[in-house]
Amino acid sequence: MWADTTADSARARLDEIAALGATDVAIVVAWGQRDVHSVRVARGAVTVADDVLAAALDHAAARGLRVTLFPILVLERTAPGQWRGTLAPRDVDAWWTSYEAFIVAHARTAAAHGAAALVIGSELGSTQGWRDRWYHLISRVEKLYEGALLYSANWDHFEQVSFAARLDALGVTGYFELTRDRDASVDALVAAWVKPRAALLAAAQARGLPLWLTEVGYPSVDGAATAPWDYTRDAPVDLEEQRRAFAALARAWGGQPLTGLFVWEWSGAGGPRDRGYTLRGKPAACELRAWFSR
Repeated sequence: MWADTTADSARARLDEIAALGATDVAIVVAWGQRDVHSVRVARGAVTVADDVLAAALDHAAARGLRVTLFPILVLERTAPGQWRGTLAPRDVDAWWTSYEAFIVAHARTAAAHGAAALVIGSELGSTQGWRDRWYHLISRVEKLYEGALLYSANWDHFEQVSFAARLDALGVTGYFELTRDRDASVDALVAAWVKPRAALLAAAQARGLPLWLTEVGYPSVDGAATAPWDYTRDAPVDLEEQRRAFAALARAWGGQPLTGLFVWEWSGAGGPRDRGYTLRGKPAACELRAWFSR
């Protein structure tokens, strides 16, 4: 879940997540930069206040949820084809110094509030070959924080994480394009998971690491399973397709050697008219509750 704007709303969301039967929660906190060429990562309009984040971390623990603190980088401006996976800082050294400060700050927060895991980067594809820089960051974090360290690689770029040997798990987002059929059945979606599932498990085994799906989500719009990463799709609300996608996810991964999975996401108002990823007030939440209960 995104770290909410107030401590009370964050607590309410966490109560709902615990009631679903979840064992873990990823609390996402965003800092930002102007565009892909910027050299400064900083707090922005979407950054939650420190006291609200602390309250969320503490309340999650009080509800018996293991917490993964998930700092994420957002861009204020993008041109076509640009996103955080295509960063090209004007000054790499300056940008990396700023990025390290961003992660180190959250390592301190994770340590102070007993988070079980910390994500040190998310979908930063253009930086994944910078092994020495990532090793330096990991070394700094390890001096401050003793929990598990994850990196969240994009679903189509998880083989290129050059620093995987220094991580505690292979983390990958699960926005795989499962079908071209907007009305694909649960059976068809389960079958479509076979190939990417095999690739993920093989990659984890080759590295000797447990596998985490760090984000899996489907916006509740028609055609969501064809491109789950596309939350801008101009299509009508389709709660049933979202439900089928989660039913297939549970069947495809049930009984598999998967250490952790985080559903994207549990925030906002939700409900039958909502077009976003949240499962709040939607039939897909029933699939999630049933899966957790098993």
